[in-house]
Amino acid sequence: MYLPRELISKLYTHLQDTRHPLSPPVLILVALEPDALCACRILTRLLKHDYIPHKIHPVAGYGDLERAGQELVSPMMETRGGSGGVVVCLGVGGMVDMGTILGLEVEGEDSSFNGVEVWVIDSHRPWNLGNVFGGYPLEPASDEAASYQARAPEGITSGRIGRSYKPGKGGIVVFDDGDVVEGLTMERDAYLALVDMPDIEDDGEPLGHSDSESEDEPEEELPRPGQKRKSWSDRDDESSEEDDDRPRQRRRSNSSSSIPDSPRRPPQRGLVSLRDPEIITSDDAENPPSAAQPPRGPSARRLRRRLLRMRSENEAVLRKYYRMGTSYSEPISSMIYSLASELGREDNDLLWLTIVGVTSMELYGRSSAGLAVTVRSSDTRPTNGWMGVPGARIRQLLRDEVRRLNPPDISSRTAAEGAGIIPTTARSPEDTSIRLSPEPKFLLIRHWSLYDSMLHSPYLFSRLHIWSDSGLKRLHKLLAKMGVSLVQCKQSYTHMDMMVKKDLRTKLLKYATLYNLDGMVPALETDGRDRAGAKDGWGFVRSWGWRATLSAQDVGVVIGALLEVGRQSTVTSEDGRMRASHAQDLEDDGGAAEAQEWVSRFWDAYDALENIDALKAGLPTAQYLHRAIFRTGTSLIGKRQIKHLHAFRMCVIKDGPDVPLFTHPAALTKLSLWIGEALAEQEKDATGKLAHGGRGTPLVVASLNEKRGVYVVVGTGGGGGPDLAFLNGEGAKKKQAAKAAKASERELKRKNKEKIREEKRAAREAAGEDDDDYEEDEDSESDGSDASDSDSEDEVDESKERGYGLNKFGSAFQDVVAETNARVRIDSFEHCVVEVRKEDLSGFLESLSMKAVVG
Repeated sequence: MYLPRELISKLYTHLQDTRHPLSPPVLILVALEPDALCACRILTRLLKHDYIPHKIHPVAGYGDLERAGQELVSPMMETRGGSGGVVVCLGVGGMVDMGTILGLEVEGEDSSFNGVEVWVIDSHRPWNLGNVFGGYPLEPASDEAASYQARAPEGITSGRIGRSYKPGKGGIVVFDDGDVVEGLTMERDAYLALVDMPDIEDDGEPLGHSDSESEDEPEEELPRPGQKRKSWSDRDDESSEEDDDRPRQRRRSNSSSSIPDSPRRPPQRGLVSLRDPEIITSDDAENPPSAAQPPRGPSARRLRRRLLRMRSENEAVLRKYYRMGTSYSEPISSMIYSLASELGREDNDLLWLTIVGVTSMELYGRSSAGLAVTVRSSDTRPTNGWMGVPGARIRQLLRDEVRRLNPPDISSRTAAEGAGIIPTTARSPEDTSIRLSPEPKFLLIRHWSLYDSMLHSPYLFSRLHIWSDSGLKRLHKLLAKMGVSLVQCKQSYTHMDMMVKKDLRTKLLKYATLYNLDGMVPALETDGRDRAGAKDGWGFVRSWGWRATLSAQDVGVVIGALLEVGRQSTVTSEDGRMRASHAQDLEDDGGAAEAQEWVSRFWDAYDALENIDALKAGLPTAQYLHRAIFRTGTSLIGKRQIKHLHAFRMCVIKDGPDVPLFTHPAALTKLSLWIGEALAEQEKDATGKLAHGGRGTPLVVASLNEKRGVYVVVGTGGGGGPDLAFLNGEGAKKKQAAKAAKASERELKRKNKEKIREEKRAAREAAGEDDDDYEEDEDSESDGSDASDSDSEDEVDESKERGYGLNKFGSAFQDVVAETNARVRIDSFEHCVVEVRKEDLSGFLESLSMKAVVG
């Protein structure tokens, strides 16, 4: 079931009213990523304010999530001695069946959840529709309430939580940021139709023409409602039972399929009779037999064919949604800040955490086109940018919040701020305010030299081709034209001459067009390019008195480096013993050593978010990581180690001093995005346009983990896809009227055809002929003609809009696993990240090269 955006505070308010200090703690499962970490900090601040006990448990992947379900969630169930409770999943589990993976729904048992309520707040898409439109405890079956939907708790309508809903019985609750209400209408109808559809065995008889399934999509059998989908590991077990001598196709995976389970019905629900009048279609209801003839319903064979066809069409809708590709919606830190705002708790600290979380999404390439390079296009075709139109709205809302909570003091406004100079110090020793800053597209400029900041910027790396000697000379020439010597620009930026810093922005603008650097610095009100002072493209800066001044991007880079690389020098703090005890507890729980190491890094990053000294201590780690990214990216491109395969480009990292750094998927993702942006600029320079219809060439990067004998593989899209939320929301509204007109026209044609069919049927009955065979032929013919009458071009455009430019590596990876003997482990919440055995990589990539990896 899903919680609409307008009711976002409903469940938390109920938690406030029902919890007390002796209540069981709220369990918070957090993904190891900056956005989830920031959301966790905001949520725990709210819980502490309301004296609600809570417990934080970092989760590295699906294996950790399943173990958490067995060891932490299952004991909370009332049937197992617990007293129920709330489990909050931040960045965890939006794409899998949470009831199954946490052990809350057991197949064959009528009772489920047993007082455990799971809140799923995740930006990964596509949703698991079982969480969205199901996932609630069922009321007892009765004659009046026998169907799945009729047994929903009070206040639940088609999976949507209403104001009359009373929490406390448990269930899976998805926090909707708006895309469920606006974009999943067709999937909702298909899911709910499958839930209450009777079980009918398919004997293989042709069902007639249906255009619901695309011919290009691979045939994949969906489980019947009530039947659990087999995971990849289950299919391995079946294959091994059939042939013991056959090698296992892949390592046992802790994850579910990226195509989640089909809807389930209550296990005790019986089959519906084929002659049940309740399931007679609308065609029969609108054309009742005449009074002169005895009542005659459709034949059992014909009705059975109709039901099978309906099931096939609805399954095709769900299959199409799940295979559309992965993408990202609103950052979860922004969702939690909306909750705080509804409760009237917003302040500068929570706002800053939200800004850092939202900024980190852009750093990791998480957009409405999936994990992809941000492609900046000069034409009018929409590009993904970062999150497209929703991303622009979120940034504008954050800027408005900054102005509201930090009103500008006109008397203290300095000439430097008016000239567009980036702030590097606080205004006073007590200054902890958040400010807007015209940040150039440099990296860690306040904490590096100007030269190093420009050298390690992915923006300049791609546009100046810094991986080559000519690119380095181009950078030096740019600095020379700006009048900045190499000696001066290689000293710390904060200690540079004030006049150089004051004129830096003006000189960058002067020479930007000569070096393809348009957009390197944001517009000012005085430029005439800023829209009524909206300050598009401006960054966010916060000061901690005289101790430090950092931008949100700086904090996001440091927090990410702490998660991916780890602190190189231990920072002692008063709660350091607590952190050590947490790590020891997790080790006692068992698990992979690598995941345990990542969990310990989580607590370092968690502390650094609110400890400025710990955050500053992480700056050398961030610089070390990005130097390694620069060296590795330069080597791969300069030595032409990137191969162009059929569907994507590919490079493998297996030797060099920096290889151990890229065994972490997030660090490898940053490297992939770095290289991908450079390749996109190469394509534009060579051909004048981007490949793949303006989206750029997808990229696969594999890095060797020598200790474990596996390759970590990341697939990034080319980017440039349209803003899905806009197309499914505002853009779709303009098309609904035209579609409604076409639908009414098709309905009129259908009624006319049905009238003709009834006249023919009456004539055959008058002649005493058996018309069962005629009915089947006419039924198939009618369906085919209706399909041809539909606007096929409109359907093509619809599918292009919804899936255009999305990252499909997750589905492609699983297709390869199903077709080859490659041993693959899929455990990351990012479904475009997999681990492949060292000796199986070549065959895996060869098979992958023939798949569609970008929509």
